Amino acid sequence: MTKQATVKKKPSLISWRLYVVASLIILVFIGITSRAVFLQVIDSEQLRYQGDLRSKRTVVSQSHRGSIVDRHGMALAVSVPVEVVWAEPNVIHKNNGLDDKRRWKALADVLDRPLEKLLSSVSDASKRFVYLKRQISPAQAEYIRQLKIPGIYLKPSSRRYYPTGEVTSHVVGFTNIDDKGQNGIEKTYDDWLTGSPIKRKVRRARDGMVVERLNTVEEGENANDVVTSIDQRIQAIAYKELKTATEKYRATSGSLIVLDIKTGEVLAMANTPSYNPNNRRTMLPYKLRNRSISDSFEPGSTIKPLAAMMALDYGQFNVNSVIDTKPGYYRLGGNTVRDSRNYGKVDVATIIAKSSNVGVSKLALSVPKEQLINSYYDLGFGSPTHITLPAESGGLLSTRSRWSDFEIATLSFGYGLAVTPLQLAKAYSVIANEGRVNPISILKLEKAPEGEQVIDPAVAKAMLQMMEGVTKAGGTAVKARIGGYRVAGKTGTARKAIAGGYGDDYVVSFAGIAPIDNPRLVTIVIINEPKGDKYYGGDVAAPVFAKVTTGALQLLNVAPSKTVELPVSITSENTASENTASENIASINILSANNANSTELRVVHDQ
Repeated sequence: MTKQATVKKKPSLISWRLYVVASLIILVFIGITSRAVFLQVIDSEQLRYQGDLRSKRTVVSQSHRGSIVDRHGMALAVSVPVEVVWAEPNVIHKNNGLDDKRRWKALADVLDRPLEKLLSSVSDASKRFVYLKRQISPAQAEYIRQLKIPGIYLKPSSRRYYPTGEVTSHVVGFTNIDDKGQNGIEKTYDDWLTGSPIKRKVRRARDGMVVERLNTVEEGENANDVVTSIDQRIQAIAYKELKTATEKYRATSGSLIVLDIKTGEVLAMANTPSYNPNNRRTMLPYKLRNRSISDSFEPGSTIKPLAAMMALDYGQFNVNSVIDTKPGYYRLGGNTVRDSRNYGKVDVATIIAKSSNVGVSKLALSVPKEQLINSYYDLGFGSPTHITLPAESGGLLSTRSRWSDFEIATLSFGYGLAVTPLQLAKAYSVIANEGRVNPISILKLEKAPEGEQVIDPAVAKAMLQMMEGVTKAGGTAVKARIGGYRVAGKTGTARKAIAGGYGDDYVVSFAGIAPIDNPRLVTIVIINEPKGDKYYGGDVAAPVFAKVTTGALQLLNVAPSKTVELPVSITSENTASENTASENIASINILSANNANSTELRVVHDQ
């Protein structure tokens, strides 16, 4: 066997492979470097923007609406925590969330929605957001959490709650589902009550946790509370008695106002029918109207003390003047003003106590017509009181330049003009406040306003004393008396105007002041269209005044009146009906075609 020598060859270097590999490495390095430079320098803003889209969020802190309270701090409207139920349909479908129908049936039951409608609202898998219910209680929210349905979420919110319900609903108002004021103080002071939330930028991780707080976008403002002039204790009494009276006499509606004489603050403003703002099903349109400021009516005999006061202020008559009302009627051209009986020669106090149409007409006609109309405006008739509640009416008082004597006469006993209950309360506060008129306020005041002097103080004091006769034997409102307190007032029983004249329905009223020796309150009671045998102001409205004012004076710790006789005498009548309350109810009726140009003021006797 031939043995061959083994030759060891030195490995040769293949240079082209080395060059290829090195080139590739260099190219990769250049590519990576170029990409890094592109990303970090050239395209950095776009990348940062895309990253922010995925992680940066604006967080809005929840801002609760401010509270509405009465003058003593009792809550009339507060915000309570609730939660909002919402769904993400695409998540529901992605996680087969519709498979377990038992959970959806339970969800439908707690939301009080039909199951079919609930499933229909999340049937579109392309949607990202659907409201299921806006305001649910914390207990309902916890039940929904326990269902653990994928794609169903909760977020905190708030809703308005009204502790006093229908008692103060017309004053306080209500909010809609978005917490925006829709009526009453809620609407007028919506911006003040709302405030604005704080908005902050934060960075969130994929699991939703906040990993970085960046900056504050908007500082926001705290919501503010509103302190009203309402005294909830008096308001509750007023609403209870008004509701009892309207139900007893089957009246269409009623209004009641209690006004602080010294400050012009409204201590109570009640209306019937009312509604419960916590139950939207009771909020029918005709119940939402604040009749104390929006409904105007012909005030009837409640105007007579005001007209007589203007005559005394003008100066042709004084408190001791005697006016001849014989023979019980008064002809003015082709028209006639009548009393229920012939009172003969009587003084001003008796005209007020007996509610004489003839007597007050002669008093009013002694004042220049322009001055009389201007005095009505000074008392607040014909213009809003600017109480800062929505939908206030300015009433109706004509601005024409020419007035007939008969038109002036009808104005003196409450026909031919229309006023709201609040306007009437403001006018009566002038009598009680020694001739000064104060602005009306629904907010609590820190100090009493200065007021404007519109009537001579001595005349206003004299009229206040005369009006006490209305509540004494022989007056029209003996049922308005209050134990321990001297009160003054005036009844009104006016026919309601219809097309072509006046109908058979009435608006009855009583306007009162208490106590006389140190006036504190004006109370106005209006009952619209009472039914039955009793439909006079002295029978229907005066007792409501007595009950409400009694409670209010006691709550305000007003000292009882001293026992003082009425300083202004009432002319007695030697008739069998001397102690029977009487009131003249005037209604204008067009006479027959034989006397088409004349109008007679027909009077109904109030027993």
